[in-house]
Amino acid sequence: MFSGSIPALVTPFRGGAFDEPAFRRLVDWQIENGSAALVACGTTGEASTLSNAEHHRVIEVCIEQAAGRVPVIAGCGSNDTRNAQLHMNFAKKSGAAAGLCVAPYYNRPSQRGLIAHFSYLAENCDLPIVLYNVPARTVTDILDDTVVELVTKYPDRIVAIKDASGDLSRVADHRMGIGRDFCQLSGNDELWLPHAAAGGRGCISVTANVAPKLCAEFHAAIAANELKLARELNDRLFPLHYAMFSDASPAPVKYALSRVHDWLQPEVRLPLVECSDEAKRAVDEALVSAGVLAG
Repeated sequence: MFSGSIPALVTPFRGGAFDEPAFRRLVDWQIENGSAALVACGTTGEASTLSNAEHHRVIEVCIEQAAGRVPVIAGCGSNDTRNAQLHMNFAKKSGAAAGLCVAPYYNRPSQRGLIAHFSYLAENCDLPIVLYNVPARTVTDILDDTVVELVTKYPDRIVAIKDASGDLSRVADHRMGIGRDFCQLSGNDELWLPHAAAGGRGCISVTANVAPKLCAEFHAAIAANELKLARELNDRLFPLHYAMFSDASPAPVKYALSRVHDWLQPEVRLPLVECSDEAKRAVDEALVSAGVLAG
């Protein structure tokens, strides 16, 4: 259902508020530079510090500005199943292509709890679901057997997974348990190439925020089986992948965007703070290394 370079968009702030004009420009720039789809209100979009009203406005603006040029995947995750359903209902009404639903965090549900959570969402809203597994942030891990059970039970509702577990063996496990056509997306930029080699369709990317054209070219090389070119592009991108996490994300990527565009601010919301001087140096060097900024 999805493939290619899919940025998990930042949510721009200015003076503490959602900077809607900057976000609209960011959406246009991403599409013009080859991004295949957009994620609004994911982890990189600081969804955890948005009110529900802000959350919904960001989704609404993204869909409105994309205007059908690329699909929009709306972040709908919550550790409250009813609130996740609220997000999904709004995203469906607004025209989202799917809802990105992270494993409930903090509560630490069992695998039975995960099955009950995602089953409830699948049964109470007909918006397609992209599972999001990121145990480093949520503590809870959506195990392979759980993914297989959910997709087998709801093949028309649970259509993809963003896997940020870092375990590449899961790509093959999901293919064997579900089928080769199941849409698997990497949630780790630095693992995008081996994830694709194992059968992945693309990446929901942090780096693509700041280097959308390069990331789109990288995916095109993978899709064309031009491995030499893909490795060359991967080498250019690799320092940038690591620089994006040289401090608490998304502070580094917001700083990077402020270096590329003067209409974007590096502002993040508490408890996050702007990235350190050391992280800024790492970002600057990586931007030059990737060719995003001139040396």
